[in-house]
Amino acid sequence: MSRRGRVTIGVLIGVFVLFTLLGWGVNAWTDWLWFDEVRYTQVFTGVLATRLLLFLLVGLGMAAVIAVNLWLAHRLRPRMRPHSMEQATLERYRMLLSPRLGTWIAVVAAVIGLFAGLSAQSRWGQWLLFRNGGDFGVKDPEFGVDVGFYVFQLPFLRYLLGVGFTAVVLALLGALAVHYIFGGVRLQGVGDRMTNGARAHLSTLVAIFVLLKAIAYVLDRRAMLLEYNEGAKLYGAGYADVNALLPAKEILAYISIVVAIAIIVFSNAVMRNLVWPGIALALLGVSAVAIGGIYPWAVQTFEVKPSARDKEAPYISRSIEATRAAYGLGAAKTAGYAASNLTPPPSLATDTSVVSNVRLLDPQLVSETYTQLQQVRGFYDFGPKLDIDRYAVSGKTSDYVVGVREVNYDELTTQQNNWINRHTVYTHGYGLVAAPANQICGNGTPYFVSGFLGDSDKAAQGCASQTEQIPAQQPRIYYGERMKADDYAIVGKTGDRNVEFDRPTSTGGEQYYTYTGEGGVKIGSFTRRLLYSIKEQESNFLLSEAVNDNSKLLYVRNPRDRVEKVAPFLTLDGDPYPAVVNGRVQWIIDGYTTAATYPYAERINLQAETTDELTNRGTFQLARENVNYMRNSVKATVDAYDGTVRLYQFDDTDPVLKAWNKAFGGDLVLPKSAIPAELAEHFRYPADLFKVQRNLLTKFHVTDPGDFYSGQDFWQVPNVPDAPDSGQKQPPYYLFTEFPGQEGPRFQLTSAVTPNGRQNLAALISGSYVDGQPRLEVLELPDQTRTGGPVQVHQQMTNNGDIRQQLNLLSSNQAQVQYGNLLSLPFADGMLYVEPVYVKSNQQDAFPLLQKVLLSYGDGGSYVVLANNLSDGIKQLVEQGKRGGQGAPPPSGGTPPPAPGPGTNPPALTGALADAAAKVQSAITEVKAAQASGDFERYGRALKALDEAITAFQQAQSAANPSASPAPSGSPSASPPVSPSASPNG
Repeated sequence: MSRRGRVTIGVLIGVFVLFTLLGWGVNAWTDWLWFDEVRYTQVFTGVLATRLLLFLLVGLGMAAVIAVNLWLAHRLRPRMRPHSMEQATLERYRMLLSPRLGTWIAVVAAVIGLFAGLSAQSRWGQWLLFRNGGDFGVKDPEFGVDVGFYVFQLPFLRYLLGVGFTAVVLALLGALAVHYIFGGVRLQGVGDRMTNGARAHLSTLVAIFVLLKAIAYVLDRRAMLLEYNEGAKLYGAGYADVNALLPAKEILAYISIVVAIAIIVFSNAVMRNLVWPGIALALLGVSAVAIGGIYPWAVQTFEVKPSARDKEAPYISRSIEATRAAYGLGAAKTAGYAASNLTPPPSLATDTSVVSNVRLLDPQLVSETYTQLQQVRGFYDFGPKLDIDRYAVSGKTSDYVVGVREVNYDELTTQQNNWINRHTVYTHGYGLVAAPANQICGNGTPYFVSGFLGDSDKAAQGCASQTEQIPAQQPRIYYGERMKADDYAIVGKTGDRNVEFDRPTSTGGEQYYTYTGEGGVKIGSFTRRLLYSIKEQESNFLLSEAVNDNSKLLYVRNPRDRVEKVAPFLTLDGDPYPAVVNGRVQWIIDGYTTAATYPYAERINLQAETTDELTNRGTFQLARENVNYMRNSVKATVDAYDGTVRLYQFDDTDPVLKAWNKAFGGDLVLPKSAIPAELAEHFRYPADLFKVQRNLLTKFHVTDPGDFYSGQDFWQVPNVPDAPDSGQKQPPYYLFTEFPGQEGPRFQLTSAVTPNGRQNLAALISGSYVDGQPRLEVLELPDQTRTGGPVQVHQQMTNNGDIRQQLNLLSSNQAQVQYGNLLSLPFADGMLYVEPVYVKSNQQDAFPLLQKVLLSYGDGGSYVVLANNLSDGIKQLVEQGKRGGQGAPPPSGGTPPPAPGPGTNPPALTGALADAAAKVQSAITEVKAAQASGDFERYGRALKALDEAITAFQQAQSAANPSASPAPSGSPSASPPVSPSASPNG
């Protein structure tokens, strides 16, 4: 290569290294500034120092092993080599390597060490747990070793063993190559094919490899308690493993030690050739196949399979116990519920614990309603799904649907979306909006109790209270779920002006604001501006007058991302939620500690187990992480105004959290006693943990090993009731209600499960907090219950003849019916099902309006009503119970009249029936007029009048002919109701 070529390559390499180091340095510096802002620098320094330590130790260790063996191979080269064509060919390579052999060895060792160090630094978490982990206080059932060894020690030991194997194999290959090039190993010529020095060197490396294999057999014995057992279809060592494979591994470990000694002794002291070492290695391979493979297979095939139920029973019990302990299922309280009452009881009409708290608002469907009625400006957004929390308003506690009015930068207009506006003007949202989940306005909209921006906005909200009943002293939202990675904000005084858009005023103008919080990184100096200009690749940091000496930069503004950066060892719940705590809006995020090496526990994939209909529709999808231990150990909060992050210890018995806290100085996580009482009132059972526990309980509620092996009592999570063919699981739902056996109404997360392969209801699972402690409860129905499950009940309710007719009136090509959460509520030794029915117009900017409520009691088909509201529906259910249900047979001796045949005219309506039909026609005409006017209050009244007219017609029909209920001839058909796209004023 010419001198110019070498210079060009050198310059290119230098530029590449410079920009790589510059990018790494900028990211490291800005990360330090960010961690300093949130006051968690111990995480930054701890992780960085650990990464560097592992990089250096493993990288230098690997490089040293390779370098020493390459040097030793060259040092042991023969001084005299016999002449042959092979040696003549290799001479050119020796001439190339010999003058700079030290340089070649250093380069090869450095490259291998670099990659080894890069691989090692990613194991920082395993190393910290290895250093700081303690005991679980629970011993494994096979070896009697504390579970802490498997969780904290075993993963890093197996990694070190892998590093050892890699180092020995690479050293062996490298040494063999050097010996061959310099004549220590020959393929041609007279005499020995290998010199004494080369034989001693290579045989020693082979012996070390075999010794490492002996250590691997020892660790494999422990790791068998983590592997899948094909016989029992569970994790953990089974009968064949314990009685055949475990002894085999022990025997192979001893054989490996003997073989390693034999290789060294026979190769160098006795025979001084490779024949006997080769035989020893072959015997080790044969032993591994015969003892470690064929023998366990024979035991499994001929002893276990014919009587697997009995043979595997003790090991199935181990898996059941370990799984229930690892996921917190052991404390689950199971109670029977007969559900034998199939008739609506009169107490439904007077109940104050269950019926009065029924949640009608669906947080997914009403998100559009919140946006349209509370949006105020086009760039505000509430996200695709709202959240459920509970508040005590006017002395009464109930669940509320809450949402935060955030800035959605994707909705900025072209003119608004320049750099100045995006990053210095539209910096924050405003206000938490809430509505009671069990209260609906007459026109089908939520009854808002907070979140107003001014008196002039109340006209657009329809129905609302006159005062803000959940006040936030600081309602501005600088940190929220709608924030993306590049949605940074630059705040601070610009001269004497406030430049940040704050909110509209009551006179139609706009109010501006300047951020006064403690959050943000100061970027007033030229150095800081240059630093972030490079990081964001944006010259405006240096050129724009919007960035001045008072400026601060707010970034990493998504609460979940913020906590994940502060606590990288936590797995975060996919559904953060906002709450007003001491007058400030706080984001609450549940943090989980996990492990993948809990002996005998069932291993799951978090992403698969937590995915349902709402995933990526308002909830974050978890990573594809395989775990077999999970605890909700941390409750994290992020202040929506200044971004302050706090980590509170929630499970103070979790050994994994204790290890992480110790690794970062012992004060990373605040103690449980530091949790403010007002904050604790808003803690709720975490959704993703509940999904995992619910899915596991579908199998692990069975504790008898024989019944577990047969699988006959397993359950399954039903699909979405109104879309069962979608394959998506029904999400659990939060309710403020009282289940049988509970002392009073509780805010709890609930889910229905059905028998495996069937649609009837098997059990209700709920998770809640009692006196600050998690409580998991299972309400189990008898095996042969007639009570339907969610999918079955929805189909029975919507396929009822009268209800189907009314639903058809609500939907057409101009509007669509949308179903809310189907709630399964145990009441009076029976089951009450409630499903809100929304109607959404196909017009632009339309939003769903709650128009009807479907209710059913008992088995899901005998007592069904579609009512205007919950109160009317309950009354109708009670009346049906008194009459014997809609599906009751006609009175004794009566038979229904035959239906009109083809070509015949139905009888004309007369008397009260004709008057009722005329009222239906008049009501339909009013619905059409209200729809055309755009007056949604008038429209709501018209819909209510139409429903009353249809009900009156049906009653008149029953009175005229009690034994039949034919459809009225020529009955008018209503145009489908649609929701207006704007307020009456425009």
